[in-house]
Amino acid sequence: MTERKSKTLDTYESEILEAFESGKLKPLKTRNDFQAIARNTLKKNRKINIRISENDLSALQRKAAREGLPYQTLIGSVLHKFAAGVLQEAH
Repeated sequence: MTERKSKTLDTYESEILEAFESGKLKPLKTRNDFQAIARNTLKKNRKINIRISENDLSALQRKAAREGLPYQTLIGSVLHKFAAGVLQEAH
């Protein structure tokens, strides 16, 4: 380890870096695992119909247009993030 690294890392971080550089740490998942997860996440195998207010739909369509994507994709993304716990209800 270089002198510079020891000044910017604490003891715990230095131990982790040393273990990684020596090959003692191995990833839990491989690139193929992550690719399979991504494919399954993007798989759209269910179709639903929902009722939504005209104002909400218009707002979603405007936001999607600003992002340059179809509004159905935006809605699906928001629902996915909420289901995955990334988006949370405001309290």
